[in-house]
Amino acid sequence: MKTNRKIIVTTAASLVGLLIAGVLTFSWILSSNIMHPSFVCSEEHFIYCGDPSQLDLSFEDILFQVDDGNTLSGWYMPAAASDKAIIFVHGHGADRHEGMRWFKAVHEAGFNILAFDLRNQGKSTKSFSTMGYFEKRDVLAALDYLQQQKNIQSMGIFGTSMGAATSIMAMEADTRIRAGVFEAGWSNLSDLYGEIVEQYIGLPRFPIVPITTWMLEQRTGMEMAKVNPENILAGIAPRPVFIIHCSGDDLIGFSHGERNYAAANEPKEFWKSPCQMHARAWQSDPQYSENRVSSYFVKYL
Repeated sequence: MKTNRKIIVTTAASLVGLLIAGVLTFSWILSSNIMHPSFVCSEEHFIYCGDPSQLDLSFEDILFQVDDGNTLSGWYMPAAASDKAIIFVHGHGADRHEGMRWFKAVHEAGFNILAFDLRNQGKSTKSFSTMGYFEKRDVLAALDYLQQQKNIQSMGIFGTSMGAATSIMAMEADTRIRAGVFEAGWSNLSDLYGEIVEQYIGLPRFPIVPITTWMLEQRTGMEMAKVNPENILAGIAPRPVFIIHCSGDDLIGFSHGERNYAAANEPKEFWKSPCQMHARAWQSDPQYSENRVSSYFVKYL
């Protein structure tokens, strides 16, 4: 009898140990994938995978520094006799190409354009990604570059996915950003991770999300609680914000867009695009999309 009990206890302890090891291993792999995303430019998603000459836009290859030592690579597209500029900020596992489908219309509306690769992505300094926490510094460095090197006086921002969250944080922190367009951004990152773990991986959010969060914070120095746009959007007012979200977004659910819009104060706009994939508002109706975004920036800058 004692032998059987010992076998049961040993077996149970072994199973618990294996379960704990499995959770820790999975969380480590998940945190590594978040820190070091892979990227291949998709013309289905980004439409353009070349450079601005594809759009008949003249451009400069530029480099600029962040205050923590990272070097960022980008494009600057000048507009004749304009002291206004729009900064395009891409998402996680992407690069400056993500904004290219919007460049032509924004440029024709009279704006200079700066599009760059965030740290650890594209041609910028290789380090690790932090879902906007340290990337906010990259956006602030882009503002400095435009102001100091290009004498830009009025600046707006267009952020997509993680770039939306990053841009919201930067806009809340720096009043030089006078208007923002935010497409397909999350409202709360922990909630998003929980949804992804449950819906796409088929595992419970607890304990995966808390452990992965802890690992990310320990490995990168980021603070997960500070990359939740819905907590800071209200602080942007009275500067205007424009929230765009696909009604059928298959990665960051539409509810995140609704939550962000609800969190923002006036003046604010919201476009529920009929697109059924992540960050595809332009594809849903290119002409309407371009008119909506360019007219917004013309109105507020």
